[in-house]
Amino acid sequence: MSWSDLERLVADAETSQALQQTLSHCRSRQELLHTARQLGYRVTKGDLLNAWLEHHNAPAVNGAGGADRWAAGGS
Repeated sequence: MSWSDLERLVADAETSQALQQTLSHCRSRQELLHTARQLGYRVTKGDLLNAWLEHHNAPAVNGAGGADRWAAGGS
């Protein structure tokens, strides 16, 4: 299931500085998806959109932060 792979990617990135470094080089959602897939995570565009929507709809928990970078239609 792709959502569980997104959760696994996030959990792995939280504990791996090397993975954080790799993902930090991604400059677009498409590049992030491509990199994640190369690393064995079956993440989809829909997963990123759903995660952004979930984050965006919970501002009291997450704060404004940089979520807009991955907003629908943005890169």
